[in-house]
Amino acid sequence: MIRSLFFLAMALPLSELSAQESFHCGNDETHRIGAPIARTADFAARVAQRTQELESFTRNFQEEGERGGGGGYVIPVVFHIIHNNGPENISDAQIQDAVRILNNDFNRLNADWDNVRPQFQDIVADIGIEFRLATKDPQGNCTNGITRTVSPLTNAGDDQMKALISWPRNRYMQVWVAASADGAAGYTFRPGTADWIPEEDGIVIQHTYVGAIGTSSTGRSRALTHEVGHWLNLAHTWGNSNNPGLDSNCNEDDGVSDTPNTRGWTSCTLNGASCGSALDNVENYMEYSYCSKMFTEGQKTRMIAALNSNTAQRNQLWQTNTLINSGVNGNATLCAARFSVNRREICAGSSVVYTDESYHNVTSRTWTFPGGEPATSDAAFVSVYYPEGGTYAVTLTATDGSNLVSTTEQNVITVLSNPGQAPPLVESFESASQPDDLGWTVVNNDGDNGYTITSSAAYTGSKSVRILNNLSMAGRLDQLVTPTFDMSGVSDIVLSFRYAYARRTTTSADQLRIFVSNNCGENWSLRGQLFGTSDLNTGGIVTGNFIPNGPAQWGYKEILTINSSFQVSDMRIRFDFFSDGGNNLYLDDINLNGTPVNVGLVELGEDVSGAVVVPNPTTANADLRLRMGTTDRVRLELLDVTGRVLSTFHEGTLTAGDQRIAIPVAERASGIYFVRVTTSEGIRTVRVVRE
Repeated sequence: MIRSLFFLAMALPLSELSAQESFHCGNDETHRIGAPIARTADFAARVAQRTQELESFTRNFQEEGERGGGGGYVIPVVFHIIHNNGPENISDAQIQDAVRILNNDFNRLNADWDNVRPQFQDIVADIGIEFRLATKDPQGNCTNGITRTVSPLTNAGDDQMKALISWPRNRYMQVWVAASADGAAGYTFRPGTADWIPEEDGIVIQHTYVGAIGTSSTGRSRALTHEVGHWLNLAHTWGNSNNPGLDSNCNEDDGVSDTPNTRGWTSCTLNGASCGSALDNVENYMEYSYCSKMFTEGQKTRMIAALNSNTAQRNQLWQTNTLINSGVNGNATLCAARFSVNRREICAGSSVVYTDESYHNVTSRTWTFPGGEPATSDAAFVSVYYPEGGTYAVTLTATDGSNLVSTTEQNVITVLSNPGQAPPLVESFESASQPDDLGWTVVNNDGDNGYTITSSAAYTGSKSVRILNNLSMAGRLDQLVTPTFDMSGVSDIVLSFRYAYARRTTTSADQLRIFVSNNCGENWSLRGQLFGTSDLNTGGIVTGNFIPNGPAQWGYKEILTINSSFQVSDMRIRFDFFSDGGNNLYLDDINLNGTPVNVGLVELGEDVSGAVVVPNPTTANADLRLRMGTTDRVRLELLDVTGRVLSTFHEGTLTAGDQRIAIPVAERASGIYFVRVTTSEGIRTVRVVRE
């Protein structure tokens, strides 16, 4: 198991390491084991027995002939990607890059091995192990050696996560890739311990330490090499201690004769010497330095011995039958047409990139893209432009020259209209059963209680949008995203909505955040937020499931900070709910409006110094208050959000002094309106909200 500080050191300058020291190293720590046997009184003795048997086998092991050079031992590998639709769901290409690095490092094909300090160049080992992604799963079905499982347990990286999927350890070396590795950057168990826990035997590693591309980096790319070293019975160069740099490590031993006795290093101190050694092997893969580039001949002997021992069934992995059954014997056949796409939701006039991930031995392929440009292609990677809104399918047919496989996926890409819907948006959800009926997108990565339309409560009508929120939702994020709106012809954009929420306990701290985008959802800007500890809470503390019992338990929110940069043809809005395990959230009457540009915003002169609507918002009647400096002719008009004149409710002379004129909004539907005041001095508009 690897201490995360080691990997972070490989990727970061030394000046940045102090912030990472909380990461833990736990090589072979049994508290990470979930199997009940690990909690028996004699488990430590069992592990010690198996470890001693393997040590005896290793001392007496004499390999028959030289099997180095990359063709000695072939090990089938499967990568289990456990993800929650986050960045930890890394690409096939990143996995393949990790396998490439493993094979380079274990066969002395890494480009940096000849930079090893001269004192150690003669013992840089070619281990002779080739790692191949499986092409058959345990049932003999087609696979590319990569599985994907959606689960929030990716954030744990523990034994429960591993229990989601585990393949036979005598046929595959298993690697679980996750967002977390149980407090480390990666960990595994050496054969003496792993022998007792077959379903947990393998390597867990954070996605940021897999390969050198994607979410990882070159500096972190040797992490998996280190882990496989442990999996093949190597200790750290300073022995079984999990803490490098301690004087007590001089009393430890790694069981390898040609690795100098060392305290261990967390930096690339090439001239480092400790424990009486003339020079430490700082560049060893089993160090915590960030310049690892070699195994020694002694480490090679130890790993090959582990592969020939029956401890943890390592000796079964490279047998001919195993290679045939896992499909890594070189006879893989074309069996699946598959592809990936970099985005599944765009605006009209944008492009996406499709990648052929068919397997195995693909020689050519044919794409069909209805609604896209180009309509067809034979490239492995192809950028497709979509000029019109809609939902489109994709067909991919792959061949190996003899056989054909094909797949058609419906609704691959959603292309939103650009320009979008003209304002106003006046949505009370009465006409839909689910948000997607309205073209709204629900993002529910955890697959639990996302946004849905309910008839349990409403501020207006009989329906609203709800999230059923409870303790099991704590830490989850759910999103509700609108389609596009054409705000290019408006100004003074106003978003308003009704909400209802209750805390479940006095510590409930759920949050609602409102974001807007001016590029179809590629980037988002926070424009408002409500907190369960204060302004979001309309229902008090409710221990049962909260249902608002009337208008008094609904709040009203206006977002007035949507500036001119959002006067675009593809504006979108997103409601993010961060659960803290509180109670239910309801949204209703989501309105988006803007003052039409042609309404006019010319300031009135001193003769008219005020134009105020009271009350505002109003549930029925409202008055316009004017303070006239002099007598003047005044025209008052009620407009909708498109600038259309609904009525002229005053046209005539108003005398100097305070004036109060009724605005005819009582008979109007809920929404936002404008009163246009025209005098000889100019034009002013004021907004009135009818609830």
